[in-house]
Amino acid sequence: MTADRPAESNVHGTAIVVGTTGFIFIGPSGAGKSALAFDCMTEARLAGDFAALISDDQVFVSRHGSHVLARRPEPIRDLIELRHAGIVRVESLPQALLHYAILPVQDGERLPPERETATLAAEITLPALRVPTGARMPFAFIKALIATEVATRPT
Repeated sequence: MTADRPAESNVHGTAIVVGTTGFIFIGPSGAGKSALAFDCMTEARLAGDFAALISDDQVFVSRHGSHVLARRPEPIRDLIELRHAGIVRVESLPQALLHYAILPVQDGERLPPERETATLAAEITLPALRVPTGARMPFAFIKALIATEVATRPT
């Protein structure tokens, strides 16, 4: 930690930004984080939305007041691993704010806990959204979850 940069934690995940909303896909190795993030970016771009990778596999996260910032390590700039296909190049940003943690799920509870959060590091949590790895349109799925989360947020 330096005077100009808060303490960072290295999180195993994939971070993307769509429009002005940042997402970090977290879960164990092989959970489908990178593929789900790639599908979301592709779907958003096809719909005419801006979408970019921040980082795949390693994401530096830090708290800045009430905001959570994701930053990429430079050695893996523009790279994402697509399991069974290899490492490919995609447009990326050096950093972006994060708003939601995406939890790729294959099987499990039919209904997730209400107002679920994910802890990325000490004192760094985000609202969590569970997304099936087999969702045909994962970004549409995420947008529906966000709309529901916003509509049911306590005032």
